[in-house]
Parts: sequence; structure tokens; C-alpha cells
Amino acid sequence: MDYVSALVPPFVMAVFFIGLVVTIIKNQGGANKAKEDAAVDAAFAKAEGVRQTGTDEAR
Repeated sequence: MDYVSALVPPFVMAVFFIGLVVTIIKNQGGANKAKEDAAVDAAFAKAEGVRQTGTDEAR
């Protein structure tokens, strides 16, 4: 019976990890892709604006 209790935690973690990977893969692209791309573009634009503002003030 000790072997069962030794194998259960790794098996449970493996099942959850596989589920996590499948969920991540399923959420790539599709309807969420445009929303995610827009959020990334907005973050890049904000970072670029902060970087340009910071360098202009330093002059």
C-alpha cells in the first residue's frame, strides 16, 4: 500500500500540469487573440511613450 501513496501525488500533479498545458494551448488565438494583441500593443505604446518622455526631459 505504500507504493500507492507514493505514486498518487506525482500522478495528480501530472494530471493538473497536462490540464494546464491543454488550457493554455486552447486559449491561444481565436477570439481572445485580438484582445491580447491590443493589450500588448497598448503596453508597448505606453512604455515607448514613457521612454521618450524620460529622454526628452533629460536633455
